[in-house]
Amino acid sequence: MPPRQHYRQTEAAAPHDPLLTVAGLAAAHQGETHVVHERDGTWTFCAGALAELTIDACHVHYTCGTDRRSVAWPDPDPGPGRDRTPTGEPLRNGPLDVLSRLLDDLPIAGWRAYGWAAFELAETFVPGAQAPGAAARPLLHLVVPRDEVRITGGRAVLRSVDPDALHRLAADVTRPRDRPEPLRAAAGPDLYLDGELYRKAAADAVADIADGLLDKVVLSRTVPVPHPVDLVATFVLGRRHNTPARSFLFDAGGVRAAGFSPEVVVSVGADGRVQSQPLAGTRARTTDAAENERLRAELLSDPKEIHEHRISVAAAVEELAAVCRPGSISLDEDMVVKERGSVHHLASRISGTLAPGANCWHALAATFPAITVSGVPKPAALEAIRRHEQTRREVYGGAVLAVDSDGSLDAALALRTVFEKSGRAWLRAGAGIVQQSDPGRELEETCEKLRSVSAHLVAATGTGR
Repeated sequence: MPPRQHYRQTEAAAPHDPLLTVAGLAAAHQGETHVVHERDGTWTFCAGALAELTIDACHVHYTCGTDRRSVAWPDPDPGPGRDRTPTGEPLRNGPLDVLSRLLDDLPIAGWRAYGWAAFELAETFVPGAQAPGAAARPLLHLVVPRDEVRITGGRAVLRSVDPDALHRLAADVTRPRDRPEPLRAAAGPDLYLDGELYRKAAADAVADIADGLLDKVVLSRTVPVPHPVDLVATFVLGRRHNTPARSFLFDAGGVRAAGFSPEVVVSVGADGRVQSQPLAGTRARTTDAAENERLRAELLSDPKEIHEHRISVAAAVEELAAVCRPGSISLDEDMVVKERGSVHHLASRISGTLAPGANCWHALAATFPAITVSGVPKPAALEAIRRHEQTRREVYGGAVLAVDSDGSLDAALALRTVFEKSGRAWLRAGAGIVQQSDPGRELEETCEKLRSVSAHLVAATGTGR
């Protein structure tokens, strides 16, 4: 096993716009694994990789220095006390349990890890879900960074295993940054591309619901971006025009993305407090205040949107109850309207306390993928998604993860995002289909959501910027 590593830490003033500071750091680390993560007024940038962990259809792969392992799941030898759920039922020894044990073995004091989980990770632990596809296709990727910068309220906490790096990081966060020239969005993609295919899929899903196969399914569609994207500039421009629950920018595990997540799948504190924030029910958001008030009132009174929201919240409560202490579940916000970029959403917030023996990975497994991107009941919704959608979702509809050695975890829903992989860029958005759905309206809803990102895409230099 590699020798135990320790971070060195210092603080520095961070007097400039944190969005520009972390964007500048990301631009300086192109070609290297890096992550930007914004949460509740704290902006985090990290780069480099002390350790990486990846889940695929057969193994959890672990690399930390010269220590390289591939652990099969289900694990035939989970170890004493690791073969039961908090409720006493046998564990499946799925990939998240294996991942949890490998993270416990990390020889890095006070580690934090960042990365993503693909939507298809659900196929490894949702009862009745289809087995995942090709073994080599990654379903989750986490990196424990070499360097980390956290900016809150004009101060930065800097960490690195390299003492010399702390001086460079301090200079980076204190250096004045000129505001960039006004960023201009490139010509956007055709948001209605293949709209007829989506309307047909939505109509077929309504028929499935009428036949009693399920109560709700969220169907999505992909829109290709016809030019290379400057992800850092898009992140800056998009963040200025969005009001996300979380924002992120990353280049990790072969995927690059910039996004403005409207929703938290699950957040677990070091004290075991768990929160989830289901959003379901949508109306457009405009630049006209009076029109927005009309749309908010319409959203709060629309029977279809209310029904979609209520069944989503009920399912989310059941999921948290499976891993929380009896009687600890509370509905902290009930069907309020949240502004998320180009749309309004109906939102509720649920919280609870983890049951004895449960950890953050049990909470993620219980809530992933979010009800609001899958459906009710979840196994039937996943099967309907496979039948009606054209391609695998990969990171779309999955989660962007921030995990801490203190037992905390934050999983932001990977929506309102531009993705880039192997030279190809694309957007994706979905809508919740229930029995009252009108396929044409659901198509329009996907376009309303796509505009949260499509209106702020910045082309890479020399491609139409």
